[in-house]
Amino acid sequence: MAVTGWKVDADDRHRLLARFAPRWPDVIADHVTLDAKANSRTPLPSSVSAEIVGEADDDAGLQAMVVAIDGSTDRSDGGTYHITWSLDRSRGRKPVQSNDVIKARGWRPLERPVPVALIPARFG
Repeated sequence: MAVTGWKVDADDRHRLLARFAPRWPDVIADHVTLDAKANSRTPLPSSVSAEIVGEADDDAGLQAMVVAIDGSTDRSDGGTYHITWSLDRSRGRKPVQSNDVIKARGWRPLERPVPVALIPARFG
């Protein structure tokens, strides 16, 4: 099984990490998932316009940035586009829990959206 989505451009990642300080010790901040159940034959997504529009943090070891892809934060699977920003693995936290946190606690919008450069990719 593979995952398709978009990798955060490396230069952009460094800029964004300086702007949005990770709250937890294990920093991820490297991709946005489109399809977590893809396979090696699943086509890569197209290039998109993306902005970080909000933040979710459960104060228990997981921080995620909510992303608008071509103007929408809603994934077709019912989830929310996001970048798992940081987490605390020593507390048992895993990146896959980001959508659960966003769904359960919601997210706080940023004052102004922040553009993020994304590159279509397969990973996982």
